[in-house]
Amino acid sequence: MARPIDRPLDPMTNAVAERHTATSSREVSTRIAILLAPASAESGASRRVGEPVTTGLPFPQGSCVDAESLQLLDQYGRARRLQTRVLDRWPDGSIRWALLDFQADVDDRVRTEYEVLVGTATRTKISGPRIVISASEDRLTVDTGAADFSFARGAAFPFPAVLIDGRPAIDPTRTGLLVEDASGRTIAPTVESADVEEDGPLRAVVRCSGSLGDEGTRTRLDVIARCHFFAGSATVRIVLTVRNPQPAAHPGGYWTLGSGGSIFLRDVSLRLASAGGDGVSSVRCSAEHGTAHAICEAPFELYQHSSGSGPGGDGYRVRAGSFERHGRRACPVVSLSNQLQTIAIVMPHFWQNFPKGIEATHGEVALRLFPRQHADPHEIQGGEQKTHTLYVAFNRDGVTSAPLDWCRTPLVARAEPSWYCASGAVPYLVPAAADRDRAYVALGESAVDGDDTFARKRDVVDEYGWRDFGDLYADHEAVFQTERAPLVSHYNNQYDAIAGFGWRFLRSGDPRWWTLMSELASHVVDIDVYHTDGDKSAYNHALFWHTYHYVDAGTSTHRSYPERPDVGGGGPSAEHNYPAGLLLHYFLTGDAQSRETAVGLAQWVVDMDDGRRSIFRWLDRGDTGLASMTGSPLYHGPGRGAANSIVALLTGHRATGDAKFLLKAEQLIRRCIHPRDDIGERNLLDAERRWFYTVFLQALGKYLDYKIELQSLDAMYQYARTSLLQYADWMVDHEYPYLDRPEILEYPTETWAAQDMRKSDVFAFAAKHASGRARDRFLERAEFFFHASVSKLSSLPTRTLTRPVVLMLTNGLMHAGCPASATAPEGPRPSAADFGVPMHFVPQRTRALDRARAIAATMSFVAITAVIFYFYMFG
Repeated sequence: MARPIDRPLDPMTNAVAERHTATSSREVSTRIAILLAPASAESGASRRVGEPVTTGLPFPQGSCVDAESLQLLDQYGRARRLQTRVLDRWPDGSIRWALLDFQADVDDRVRTEYEVLVGTATRTKISGPRIVISASEDRLTVDTGAADFSFARGAAFPFPAVLIDGRPAIDPTRTGLLVEDASGRTIAPTVESADVEEDGPLRAVVRCSGSLGDEGTRTRLDVIARCHFFAGSATVRIVLTVRNPQPAAHPGGYWTLGSGGSIFLRDVSLRLASAGGDGVSSVRCSAEHGTAHAICEAPFELYQHSSGSGPGGDGYRVRAGSFERHGRRACPVVSLSNQLQTIAIVMPHFWQNFPKGIEATHGEVALRLFPRQHADPHEIQGGEQKTHTLYVAFNRDGVTSAPLDWCRTPLVARAEPSWYCASGAVPYLVPAAADRDRAYVALGESAVDGDDTFARKRDVVDEYGWRDFGDLYADHEAVFQTERAPLVSHYNNQYDAIAGFGWRFLRSGDPRWWTLMSELASHVVDIDVYHTDGDKSAYNHALFWHTYHYVDAGTSTHRSYPERPDVGGGGPSAEHNYPAGLLLHYFLTGDAQSRETAVGLAQWVVDMDDGRRSIFRWLDRGDTGLASMTGSPLYHGPGRGAANSIVALLTGHRATGDAKFLLKAEQLIRRCIHPRDDIGERNLLDAERRWFYTVFLQALGKYLDYKIELQSLDAMYQYARTSLLQYADWMVDHEYPYLDRPEILEYPTETWAAQDMRKSDVFAFAAKHASGRARDRFLERAEFFFHASVSKLSSLPTRTLTRPVVLMLTNGLMHAGCPASATAPEGPRPSAADFGVPMHFVPQRTRALDRARAIAATMSFVAITAVIFYFYMFG
């Protein structure tokens, strides 16, 4: 918690800071320390004044009812303006997650700590510029107090007019997004719709959309821009998405570059032309972090052609007039200025998303998102999108002494790990520093510490570029590689690495976890999800698998199935669906795309199982079974397909409150498990083919936790609870660490040791719902498998490979976070008859084919009978 400081000097102003006195400590029930620091150690800034900050903050159930009662104090005890929005509520209506927006003064050289006060009667009113949005029939205007931005249907994308002190800042005839296709045709998309997504006094968001091509054509390209505006600022953050909504062709189940459905682009650029035209006198550029903002001769060009990871370290070139030089990794800030006006632009993660270009003349600057300097056209696959975040200042930017320097490494605001963990918003978290299982913590920490971090792994296969950046290198797939060149395999968020990174951030406060989480979330949302409505329902808006096991990704990019003889084709399935981390990312950042994608993946479960959407609907309109199958179309017992579907549906229900998601989750539970199952018939000890049943039992435990939270101890709660206890009781007598019997495993790798951690979690869930001797047995087994997993994995030289590390980040939290004394409510006691008898589910395809055969047999019988009758009558 923050402690008062007696009237210190404010280093930003060298003035005596005034203490906040509007609310006495007796009126405040809770004080939450908020630490502010740059996301990266590369920060070249030192002092930041009024930097916009957005962060999500959790609250324990019942502790905060009204977000308007929250107040913010800076490091000098002064009240600061605060904008709040509720993202999630507890079942009693109190706030679970709130999004906070404020503007912070920070010196990067010293620790900066703000405070959020909870329980104040009213928020102190503080004067200052505020955002005002006005709308007419054909125009939307955002007034930040420093600039006016206008949106109009049919006008240049994203906005046609910017006014500074009533004067135009841009030339609308030369400003906007330009797209050049592979044939050389240039098109300027226009705004089709503009909607206010966030309407606050300190930050507002307008979402505008447009498209190129006609609805339903094979050349349609969608563009979406979320424009973030800040009070008192002429700087706008533009989150710009280019999407190909056509379905991809995937003959034989191979998803490769060059297949049908792709769109090829020569260039996509955002151009900003000064209203002053030729009157703009100077071009300035700071090419990298920490470099001076120097005057450059025009015309100016900076082109990042690679990541700079090669032996020579040559990643970009700069041309200014007749001057040319080369460098490794650029994150340029480029500005145009004269005595009346300044326009500056920067794109964080510029070099990481190569190829990228930025050019300037005396009157215009162009950010090339897909630059024409690249040797080949840029291919956007069917259902693929790419989002770029950039900042544009249309007047002097005063946050840092160098314009937009703060945008290269924005501040990350965080509470103390003790607050995050005690809030209960994410269950089973304890601060990493307080976790006594140091070997377990160390296994996860290898992602950010040591010689084999996830950041270092990227350089092994050059996991950079606009399509690859943010993903993890799946180096565990290369353990059998015999060739010199590294095998390229993409991880695609298997086992929900996003959630694992987010949880470790909450437990530690280390911003490196924040960075991994945010970069992977952005990648998954854009590249790993299939953004189309034009394919079959089993694929639309799906999450693609990781690269096929033990082969190079080749031209399949992040779509799993390269075309080669040793790879059987396929497509997305319920066995690879991980939206929970995306929803956590939304709660921590307010990122609308993360929430949309999380809900979309829940809806995908509903759609893939809807027999009315499949090709077999004319023969059978019942459930397909695609949401519950694992390994085989005929297996619908406890498996990871159903487990992932259940967790996805619970995620969708939490995000939306839509009952259809919870009802579908309960339907899948009834389909796949029963309290009276003959477990021996499941053959669960066949590790290669049935290991995944533990994933299902974990999902069952999460479902029970969710039902307890909802205070819904109904018949389904009892059904799931009884099933969990039955299977856990069987596990006590039969389960063992996988690597104790390596001879039955095809590949007895380190992953099996990590997967043992799931058994510990299952027993921990079961212990919460048991009593007496059964509870003691479950607790002992939970302890046993926890230490067996940690001990075995720690002894292996391959323990830092990506998959086992992610498994350690996403499993095992209950060992420290669920005390042995934790008990779950039993609810009303059911009788055995209440559950009925187990029913065998038959998938739609099987039912439909059986019906087709029956119809064919009937038709044959009718035909034969007709022939016999004919010859009998007339022969």
